[in-house]
Amino acid sequence: MTTYQFAVRAWVFRRGNGVLLASGAVVALVVLLAVCAPLVAPYDPEAVDPMAVYQGSSAAHWLGTDDTGRDILSRILYGARLSLLAPAVVTVCASAVGTALALAAAWLGGWYDRLVSGLLNVVFGFPGLILAVVGAAVFGAGLRVAVVTLSVAYLPYVARTVRGAALREVHLPYVAALRMLGVSGRRICLRHLLPALLPLVLVQVTVSFGYTLLDVAAFSFIGLGAQPPTAEWGLMVAQGASGVLAGRAEQSLYAGLVIVVFVIACTLLGNGLSRRLLGDDR
Repeated sequence: MTTYQFAVRAWVFRRGNGVLLASGAVVALVVLLAVCAPLVAPYDPEAVDPMAVYQGSSAAHWLGTDDTGRDILSRILYGARLSLLAPAVVTVCASAVGTALALAAAWLGGWYDRLVSGLLNVVFGFPGLILAVVGAAVFGAGLRVAVVTLSVAYLPYVARTVRGAALREVHLPYVAALRMLGVSGRRICLRHLLPALLPLVLVQVTVSFGYTLLDVAAFSFIGLGAQPPTAEWGLMVAQGASGVLAGRAEQSLYAGLVIVVFVIACTLLGNGLSRRLLGDDR
């Protein structure tokens, strides 16, 4: 391959995958910074300094300090850990259980499919944040309650999509051939149907992760999720509200900006994966 041909192919690849690569890079960078927070954060995120209250950006504090003198950059870096971990647990649990229910419903059909579809429709009618608030009212505030209730709330988003694809896959000729050969239903589902549906599940996980992060942040914002002095993005936005009125919006502004950028990156990454893995050109 000549240098010219390589350059042309590289340009075509970047043109078709630029958004996918850029959004993936943003997500990877945020995850990396969260993992390496103890190494890159300049201060202890919970260290209070009464002499440095509401300081602006400077060489000592790149993003300034909050109402107790804590370094905002350090809190954002450490806050990424909890802000990403809770949505990750919700997304993994909802996707795993939802995919299992969808596969079983598509394969067994009949009354089981109708039962699963009915339950999913009922859960789908309740917003995730409302379920989380009800869970907090019954079991108390905290991220554990939010993770459990949001996992239930996000089940239908994955299960309904995967079920539709699984129903189409079940009626393909190769599945009929496997049945005629005497292959067990469990083996067909695990060795053939599940791998065929994994690209769709991956796209759903990527897109849902951003929305789940928003719900978790909102839960902390209203005081039912992470509790002070924990560093968490949604809680930081809430704690910075008083500073906004005083003309010191740095804490809320930077934490909110990180949330927006990460959610947009997840959405664009999911759309890019959809085009690459599923051939969706919408």
